[in-house]
Formats: sequence, structure tokens, C-alpha cells
Amino acid sequence: MKENNSNEKRFNRRSFLKTAALTGAGMMLSGSMTGVLQAAEPREKKENGDMKTAVYPPILTQKRVLGSGDAALEVSALSLGCMGMNVLRGVHPDEKSMIRLIRDAYERGCNFFDTAEGYGPYLNEELLGKAVAPFRDRVVIATKFSGDYSVTPSRNDNSPRRIRAACEASLRRLNVEAIDLYYQHRIDRNVPMDEVADTVARLMQEGKVKHWGVSELNARHIREAHAVCPLTAVESEYHLMFRKPEQEVFPTLQELGIGMVAYSPLWRGYFGNTLTEYSDLNTNDIRGSWPQFTPEAIRANTRIVDALTAFGKARGMTTAQIALAWMLHKFPFVVPLFGTTKFAHLEEDLHAVDFSLSTEDIRQIEEAVSAYPLIGARYDAFNQAKVEY
Repeated sequence: MKENNSNEKRFNRRSFLKTAALTGAGMMLSGSMTGVLQAAEPREKKENGDMKTAVYPPILTQKRVLGSGDAALEVSALSLGCMGMNVLRGVHPDEKSMIRLIRDAYERGCNFFDTAEGYGPYLNEELLGKAVAPFRDRVVIATKFSGDYSVTPSRNDNSPRRIRAACEASLRRLNVEAIDLYYQHRIDRNVPMDEVADTVARLMQEGKVKHWGVSELNARHIREAHAVCPLTAVESEYHLMFRKPEQEVFPTLQELGIGMVAYSPLWRGYFGNTLTEYSDLNTNDIRGSWPQFTPEAIRANTRIVDALTAFGKARGMTTAQIALAWMLHKFPFVVPLFGTTKFAHLEEDLHAVDFSLSTEDIRQIEEAVSAYPLIGARYDAFNQAKVEY
């Protein structure tokens, strides 16, 4: 692993953000990746729709391939999730600043963006559609179909009629002619998987969908879907503190040549190193009702975060960078899907690709986070019933 031998000052995500705010232009690590912060000067200013945005040199140049054969899809090695930019994550920044953030991510080398009809509902797709309009043909958009949002709580509906209607609506909101990667968001136990796959296959034949995937399905259902219409990717929660997909899902993906998009690689904010027992997770934040995010659970689980932070301080890496680098080095078919609303966090996370980890580094990281028990289930009973592990 690359270390900073010349600079004794170490930093975490909070100090990264503070330093970036002082520069006014965002921050980047030095070319040698020693952990020294330097201002990232924009190359130029250019018009993007109704705003001027700085054009920064790319950070993320690495690519990964999801899927295989005709289902293969090349994407940037990291994907930016847009959900928290205007829904489900507390107080949100204004739309204009989030459009600028998405465009900054593109300029920095990220070409893979994730949303869903259920985020808002609908609002997040509209945001992403506006943001990528100037360079639509150079990015990969992933969105998801799921259910009926005219009732509360919403219910899964993966009937052919509903999938078709959802696709047409997503095309309009995103302002695109075809969806690059279309996921089944959650399983509908009333509709056979082969029927879902056949419906998406027909949408692909019609040119409305280019690739497809599923989310948080078990190995049996993944096989059923793939047999009808080859899958490009499976999207699932996966990170240092939730590794259950490794047990039966990952071997299935490797056997069938399917990619993995890992959402919440920073443990839903824990590895961002800003979450505390006093954080307000009850104001428009979906995490507030989950057992892993009670004040008591956060207080206990912070010991795990602190252990990972200590590992990074000796190597000039933030906690978030360690978590992302660990995932990138574990499996070549996995693309981490992170989210942020801050430019400094965006730069910090993208720079995770610049670090190299040895087998011994991986062992030490996994040992460090396993030293303390994990407190709290990842979902409440209602949401746990929607997933298969």
C-alpha cells in the first residue's frame, strides 16, 4: 500500500471536506498519492445547459466490464448513486447544485449513474435526466422498476403491464430513447421470474432497454432470470460489514459471467466518518427506522469505524477510501456504487482507485473491522421482507 512518508499530518473525511471548503475549488491528492492535499484547479469553464461549470482533470480513468457476451457493459470502475441528492437522506441541497455535482463527477471520469423510479418517487430520475443532458451519449444510466406508488405504502408490481408502463415513464423522465441498464428493484413474489425476464427481453428487442439486471435476489432467482434473458448485473448492498452476498450470490455471478454493482459500499454513511449518535436521522431520512441506526447502535458501531480509521491514518487514506479500495481489490467483477452531495467527498471517493492494497493489507482490514460485534439488523421487518438475504 502507498504511504505518506513525508507528511506526518493525517486526515479523515471531515478534515478533507474542511480543507476543500477553504480552497473553494475542491481538492485532490497529489500525483504520487502520498496523502498530501493540493487544490484541483479547473482546466477551463464551459457552458452546461443553463450554468457554467468548472472542467477538472479526470481522476477516474479505470473501467470495469459488467456481464459477459452480448450482455457485457463497460462502465467506470466507480458508480455515483443519485438517490440521496433529493430524496430519503435528510435535508437536501438545491437542485442546481446537485446538477453541478453530477456534471463534476462526469468531468472527473465517472460515467455510470444510478437512480430509480421509486426515489421520490420519480423526482430523482428527473434530476439525473437534467444533469446528464449535455453528454447523454457518453454516460451509462441505470434505473429500476418496482411497483405501484399510487398507494401508501407502495406495493411491488412486476406484471408485464406495469413494467412496460414504468419503462415508458422512466424514458420520459430521463429524457432518453433507451435505458442503458434496467433493474428489477425488488422481487414481486406474485409474478414468476421468467415472466419478468421475458417482459424485459421484449423491451430490449424494441430498443427501449439495452441491458438489464436484478436487485438483492438469491442465487436460484438469479439463475431463473438469466436463463430467459442474460443479466448484465446484480445490484445489492455489499460492504465490509455486510458480506453475505459472498456466500452464494458471488459464486453464481462468477459462474454465469454476471457483474455486481455494490450499493452502500460506505456502510450507509458509517464509513463516511461523519455519522454520530447525535445525527438527525428522523427528518426525511430512511435510515431512521432501521435498527443499525439507532443512537445506541451508532455509538457501539463507531468502534468499528474507528478501527478502520486508525488503519488508514498510518497510510494516508481516509476511512471511505479504505472501504472502497478494499472492495475494488477483492473482486474484479464488482463496481462500488457510492453516493454523496458534496464535491469534496466526490473527489475523496474517486481517489480510492489510486491506492494499491496487498493481500496482507486486505487481511488486516478485515481483521480490524471484525474485532467488534456489529449492532443492529440492516433493515426493519417491513424492508427485510422485500429482499432475499
